[in-house]
Amino acid sequence: MTMPISNAIPMMVLTAALSTAGLQGADMPEPISYTLRFPAPQTHYVEVEARFPTEGQPSIELVMAVWTPGSYLVREFSRNVESLAALTEAGEPLAAEKTSKNHWRVTSHGASGVVVRYRVYCREMSVRTCFVDSGFAILNGAATFLTAAGAEGRPHEVTVVPPADWKVVESPLPDTGGHTFRAPSFDVLVDSPLYAGNAAVHTFEAGGRPVRLVNEGEDGTIWDGPRSAADAEKIFAEQIAFWGGAPFSRYVVFNLLTESGGGLEHRDSCTLMSSRWKARTREGYLDWLGLVSHELFHAWNGKRLRPVELGPFDFEAENYTRSLWAVEGFTSYYGDLLVHRAGFSTRKEMLKELSKTIEALQTTPARKVQPLDDASFDAWIKFYRRDENTPNSAISYYTKGAVVAFLLDARIRRLTGGHKSLDDALRLAYQRYSGDRGFRPEELRHLFDEVAGASLGDWLARAVDTTAELDYAEALDWYGLRFAESDPEKGEKAEKKDPDTAELPAGWLGVETEVQNGRLVVTVVKRETPAYEAGLNVGDEILAIGDYRVPPDGLDARLKNYRPGEKAVLLVARRDRLTRLPVTFGEKIKGRWKLEPLPTATDEQKAHLDAWLGPTPKS
Repeated sequence: MTMPISNAIPMMVLTAALSTAGLQGADMPEPISYTLRFPAPQTHYVEVEARFPTEGQPSIELVMAVWTPGSYLVREFSRNVESLAALTEAGEPLAAEKTSKNHWRVTSHGASGVVVRYRVYCREMSVRTCFVDSGFAILNGAATFLTAAGAEGRPHEVTVVPPADWKVVESPLPDTGGHTFRAPSFDVLVDSPLYAGNAAVHTFEAGGRPVRLVNEGEDGTIWDGPRSAADAEKIFAEQIAFWGGAPFSRYVVFNLLTESGGGLEHRDSCTLMSSRWKARTREGYLDWLGLVSHELFHAWNGKRLRPVELGPFDFEAENYTRSLWAVEGFTSYYGDLLVHRAGFSTRKEMLKELSKTIEALQTTPARKVQPLDDASFDAWIKFYRRDENTPNSAISYYTKGAVVAFLLDARIRRLTGGHKSLDDALRLAYQRYSGDRGFRPEELRHLFDEVAGASLGDWLARAVDTTAELDYAEALDWYGLRFAESDPEKGEKAEKKDPDTAELPAGWLGVETEVQNGRLVVTVVKRETPAYEAGLNVGDEILAIGDYRVPPDGLDARLKNYRPGEKAVLLVARRDRLTRLPVTFGEKIKGRWKLEPLPTATDEQKAHLDAWLGPTPKS
């Protein structure tokens, strides 16, 4: 990183140097300290008062992160900072000048420390940002705290002064008393969310370490807090057994039942946003357990076992890596798998989730356009900036990474006669590369070779570095599985029908639409569909097929009157001008990616499936 002041030390260099210096006691630098207040939380502001040691320098440079770890997009958090003012410790005003979008220079006149006050507007309900209202506050460190350029390796200390009626203050950082939390560096501070409010807090132990489940929005009727804690405890136990130990001294799960969605991993915590109503259906609750499992798995894979590019961080610029498929994709694979191994989902439910992931990949046209490692590298400009053409131009490293993990797991098992698996490879990678070191892409691939006892170079290059179609045959054969054709409308296995009485298939455009102000508007046009070939555009209003009007909510019903291969003319309004588009209807692609056990599976194949998923329960 290049600082605006000539003698600034790069953030990542100093952070790494001080965080590994093992400074203790009198050798520890004086901390940067913050006090957080919420005098009018209903206005969505947190007020920050910070004291910065200056070491007698005539001025200091303050800096704010532009992104947060785990969410690879420059988010410009400084846009929410207001009313920044600097003072001496005696309260006299000091000059504070904004020098760039996220930098401020404060003139200190050689004082030993300066006080800076500012406000942060917090009303984005997401796991990546900050939210404050009359009920609670959840603060992401990157979006809240300024630090001093070149002093990121100092300890950072935070004191929270909540409103009088807020009784709970939580952080994964150690509480030194009086709601004061201490981080050894800015990196750790940024990776440690803060909660204040009146959440229900459930505690348990996992691997001998204390865990706190903070349920904001638990009301005792819809969301069953004790049940969620007991089930989370089982997931913690399963994952600690998988890895062979807990990497944290304590852990906090911030479970915010805010009728929103998302999850973000942190070193010793995770932030989840979900709906309280998920507890009312089996599918919804399994989804929540999967979210817990996914974010917890990151405590090992992503936080301690990580690509070399992901730490120490440069918080002012993109940190590029081609390995997010291993960080996020593998975590997506194991998130559901370990929920299943913990006993929550049936084998059918586990295969259903994996089938959905495979289908999501195989029905995305961009799988033929963007390689998996490019999807990782381009996360900063594509993954969080979806538009109507995203299905045609970009794949998810979560989705394809999870599918590659499934296939790689099966390949390692086959090559080793079932003696080794991807489980073993990840544990070895953790032993070898976790901590300060990190792994390089080639090191991880060589490790897979080592565990498999054979070269996987060509296989991985094809799966990760190219857009070649993935081959499922080996994995299906090893586990005794097959893809059963299913009806996408019913989500069930297709039944053979009497050709004399069967209803003829409807015509298909392959377009996504929504009703906007009473108008039927095209929102997505995927490649390799009749709509794409006909030249239908996003934003077109579909008015008629042939000479007959299509009601805004009647497209599907109208298409049932046409057959695949039949030709027609679409009448659309494009920027208020009528346009006619000749089209040839296709046939909707039936679900082809539903995994199910082979009826003729051998005892050996069944044993392989048991070794992967666990024995089928007898009940």
